[in-house]
Amino acid sequence: MSMPRSRLPLPLLLLPLALAACDGGGGRMAAALSDDAGGDPAPMPAAPVPTPDPPLPPLLTDQVIVAHRGASGHAPEHTIPAYDLAIQMGAEYIEQDVLPTADGVLVCIHDDTLDRTARGPAENCTGNVSDKTLAQLKTCDFGSWFNEANPERARPEYEGLQIPTLEEVFQRYGQSAKYYIEIKPNTSTDGSVEQTLLDLIAEYDLYEGMLAERQVLIQSFIPSSLLNVFTLEPEAPLVQLYAAGATFTAPLAASYSFGIGPNTTEVELNPLMVEEAHALGLAIHPYTINSEEDLAAMAARCVDGLFTNFPDRYRQVLVDNDFGCPAPIR
Repeated sequence: MSMPRSRLPLPLLLLPLALAACDGGGGRMAAALSDDAGGDPAPMPAAPVPTPDPPLPPLLTDQVIVAHRGASGHAPEHTIPAYDLAIQMGAEYIEQDVLPTADGVLVCIHDDTLDRTARGPAENCTGNVSDKTLAQLKTCDFGSWFNEANPERARPEYEGLQIPTLEEVFQRYGQSAKYYIEIKPNTSTDGSVEQTLLDLIAEYDLYEGMLAERQVLIQSFIPSSLLNVFTLEPEAPLVQLYAAGATFTAPLAASYSFGIGPNTTEVELNPLMVEEAHALGLAIHPYTINSEEDLAAMAARCVDGLFTNFPDRYRQVLVDNDFGCPAPIR
């Protein structure tokens, strides 16, 4: 099994894109949680690992269902209930955005700041994620905001949910799940986040699956982050994300990536994007689509998969419709 490698200089082929771009498990966790944050955080509650709810009918159109931040239309994003629900709904991948804490632990959260999704003591639960220790973040409530914003989907059990570390996610689902991990902007440029990520993947016996079966996909908007991973492990399956309005550089991305993740607006504006990606052997996974009508319209373009907050809706679209697409690139 190939293992993470020491960093090498960036390949010269990739430098223009990079320049243009805007210790072990239990011990590490115990050390992080030993920091003083006004009391010991409660452990994450144990629960049975979910499986898809039977029966799940077969797909008439085979595409990759990516649960964006988990089933985040139904449950608080990047929480264990959101990931559990996504798996129960038949998502192929669950997505994790990761950011490092002040003490170097990768946590699953989308925003750089805590203000939108965290509730609790201001000194622990407001401001930048990277300024807080894991112990501080574990005092915050990451579920109540969802109940406030979505009263029709509010549930009492969402109150008080803790932020999961990526390690806790791997501990919970292990090799039974597929992971789509985004290295966020504004992380360190020295490769430490990328190295930590690959180390965790190896520690939880996901490395071979990542290389052989794409059990783990690593995505980023920032080419330098993907290039850091590429130099550490050239065989890692990488996905270059593109923001709305970004220059489409698929030929260059194809030199180091498995796929691309464009904003759906760009796919709509460029009807040849899917064909161009496929001609280069790239998978294409646009983000983020939620209505049944929009999901069906994008699926009909024969993309390889989609990001959605509602994996149940996307799956139903694929169950109900044969769009005549070729098998997706996986």
